[in-house]
Amino acid sequence: MLHTPVMTEAIVRWLRIKPEGTYVDATLGTGGHALAIIRELTSGRLVGLDRDPQAIEIARERLREFGQRVILVQTDFSKIGEVARDLQLPALDGVVADLGVSTLELDTPERGFSFRWGGPLDMRMNPEHPLVADEIVNHWPEEDLANVLYRFGEEHDSRKIARAILRARPIRDTEHLATVVAGVRKARGRQRLHPATKTFLALRIAVNRELEELGQFLSRTPATLASGARWAILSYHSLEDRMVKRGFQELARTGGYTILTKKVIQPDEKEIKANPRARSAKLRVIEKQAATLDESERRAS
Repeated sequence: MLHTPVMTEAIVRWLRIKPEGTYVDATLGTGGHALAIIRELTSGRLVGLDRDPQAIEIARERLREFGQRVILVQTDFSKIGEVARDLQLPALDGVVADLGVSTLELDTPERGFSFRWGGPLDMRMNPEHPLVADEIVNHWPEEDLANVLYRFGEEHDSRKIARAILRARPIRDTEHLATVVAGVRKARGRQRLHPATKTFLALRIAVNRELEELGQFLSRTPATLASGARWAILSYHSLEDRMVKRGFQELARTGGYTILTKKVIQPDEKEIKANPRARSAKLRVIEKQAATLDESERRAS
């Protein structure tokens, strides 16, 4: 079950890949973006990170032909600095992160990510992680549950949904949860999304600490980049995109970085038609400016 990578051609083009460079795919998944990057390399190396062991194994098989030029590590993408240090990598020429959930996770009922069929209330990207969605849904106090739905899902009916969940406890599975949410959520205009979409998004973000991970990734990655390196991030909802936009703006204000995507890049109609899950994707790219001589070096030269 392979995930269809989003905006692959655009990412390869924006990364401006050096054949001898060192690149990190910080959210490897089943290896779609990584495969496109490694094909552009000759003597260069690719390091792939992912916290999902099942995805890592699928990617390992897909990338096997490239031998030692590919290194895969099961870890959170926020650990990019530790990985670079432990592997003694040179400064990176490029980093890509796709913040979406992979098809492998969405289309595996027993992972509990989707409301399209009954599955356990799990939602963990790393099955070794202790917190599961069931703990939040069936055991957290009403106020805490409502806060999760509002903060991470931007769900305006969060309190009403939390109250309904408490009344319906124990919630048996994802299908039961979706039914409970749909029964109380207000219809606003034309309903393009399933009524439970924001609830499932919020729970997934909470279980996997996604915004905390992203914040750490944004703060730690700059130290790993070489002069002239490019860093591309694909986001899929407003909370992520705002964090990426602000993180890149803060870097640009330091004077050492240039935002290359003045306007966010989105997939074209052809790609959305071929891969509907790409429709909400937003790509932002920043470049670390080439190092300049500091004052003491200029005086010495």
